[in-house]
Amino acid sequence: MSIQLTNSNFQQEVLQSELPVIVDFWAVWCGPCKALGPTIEQISVDLAGKVKVGKVNVDDEPALANAYRISSIPTVMLFKGGKAAGQVVGLMSKENLLKRLGL
Repeated sequence: MSIQLTNSNFQQEVLQSELPVIVDFWAVWCGPCKALGPTIEQISVDLAGKVKVGKVNVDDEPALANAYRISSIPTVMLFKGGKAAGQVVGLMSKENLLKRLGL
């Protein structure tokens, strides 16, 4: 199950995480984001204990979207050791997403 990420928990859940973290930047009105949602949830189940998965609603958390220069959604970022380590923009299969993130 993915974690809802906000300004108040992003530091602890993502930047201070000992596990790599996949962050899905999305919005309710975004069709491709909705289509990617089940894939993100499946990744959270498949990689439980190895990778943490979280979601940032860009409408609710514009400061986080701006901080990471999110200009198109869905954008999925991988954080390792508190640093951005990969980014993928757009809708794609689970296999391609994981491959492009290096997982």
